Amino acid sequence: MKVVAFNGSARKKGNTAMLLKLVLDEIKKEGIKTELIQLAGKPLQGCTACYKCFKNKNQRCAVRKDSLNDYIVKMLDADGILLGSPTYFSDVSASMKALIERAGMVARANGDMFKRKVGAGVVAVRRAGSIHVFSSLNYFFLIGQMIIPGSSYWNIAIGRQPGEVMQDKEGIQTMKTLGQNMAWLIKKINA
Repeated sequence: MKVVAFNGSARKKGNTAMLLKLVLDEIKKEGIKTELIQLAGKPLQGCTACYKCFKNKNQRCAVRKDSLNDYIVKMLDADGILLGSPTYFSDVSASMKALIERAGMVARANGDMFKRKVGAGVVAVRRAGSIHVFSSLNYFFLIGQMIIPGSSYWNIAIGRQPGEVMQDKEGIQTMKTLGQNMAWLIKKINA
């Protein structure tokens, strides 16, 4: 069993990465392998709407100039997918949006190939706009027929400067509970 996490922040060691690591630590405690992929420094372009993925049906995006197809392979090999994004103007980061657009389109073109995988989103926010980000992440899972575990609150933590989210006690507990619930669900599905 494995969970792959994608950090959509431009900061590899910022608040979003810290939150993802809190979730992944709980998953690891349950004996599930984890991997954290940093999107920072690896530009992804958005979907070009070429629809070649619907024609080719090879579980790959026709645009091959970036790492998106490598990420799709990792998603296919995983039992769980964790997406993390900071809040940028009340939305996900551009790299996270590109990942969602293209991986989502390829998945749809190939019979909802992420169907029944476990998926969850994690959001870092300075002050406001995080609910829209949380919704954007969840829409990816929902349209792909994935299963979203709940937590003790929305998967959001507050902090601006790197490390400030670690002062959000409720946010920290939410991430830990999410990791525990995600691990429990993956084990139930794979029993």
